[in-house]
Amino acid sequence: MTTTVAPFHILRAGPRFGAEITGVDLTGPVDETTADALRQAFRDHKVLVLRGQHLTPDQHVAAVRLFARPFDHPTAAKDPDNPLVYPYNVHQTGKASTWHIGGLWRAPVFAIESLTYEVVPELGGHTLWADLQAAYDDLSQPLKTLLESVGAVYDGNAENYAQGSKKTATGETIEHPVVLTHPTTGRKGLFISTSATGLTGVTPAESKVLLDFLLRHASSPNYTIRFGWKPGDFVLWDNRATWHYAVDDYGEGARVYRKVIGVEPETGVGSGVPGAERHA
Repeated sequence: MTTTVAPFHILRAGPRFGAEITGVDLTGPVDETTADALRQAFRDHKVLVLRGQHLTPDQHVAAVRLFARPFDHPTAAKDPDNPLVYPYNVHQTGKASTWHIGGLWRAPVFAIESLTYEVVPELGGHTLWADLQAAYDDLSQPLKTLLESVGAVYDGNAENYAQGSKKTATGETIEHPVVLTHPTTGRKGLFISTSATGLTGVTPAESKVLLDFLLRHASSPNYTIRFGWKPGDFVLWDNRATWHYAVDDYGEGARVYRKVIGVEPETGVGSGVPGAERHA
């Protein structure tokens, strides 16, 4: 279904979330009316795809800045043209073929992640997203109540989240709630990733059973959308309301893309055009 929202068009990807936006050129300045409408579309749809943008590194950062504060990652390899851009080539960095949320080594996690595709396989290489808020909505009330007091434990070492990391010993860990109230929309959703090492607030036996159920439930096809890619496509998603999976069905084919991360402005930062947040 296509909806016209001046000054662009929204083509919904599914009944729950996700949309393609047409009629917007992110290679140049975006007026405030259009920017406000894009931010509303992002709140409504959680994943936005804009085809054929062919953004330069600087343009990619400017596009993310419409939605959040670009983040200076402390351990990621950086693009020589802009240090807020992180290049990926799956032949060197590996494939992200698990259901996951970005930035679990920090609290809060990234608000937004975004990609510009440069090289894609001729066939395959699609990306899935699942709506963690819809998955939460479908849980029974007794289980929702239980999960309010449950957390999940993750690797807290930022080095292990950089491109091509060898995933050294975890060392420090970090805990995130299993139910997250979205700071922008106020909507509750599951907040879980396959890299969770266990749950807190329950026994080890309960943790194993409950974690397995939550991971299977949240990745159900009932909550997913799927996009394929061409060079120049741009996508951004709400990292606190969705999780994603890069399908590995293209063998030794090439997949090269650039990532820019967005976080919420620091407390006290004004509402003007945000700069970059530096890591602590």
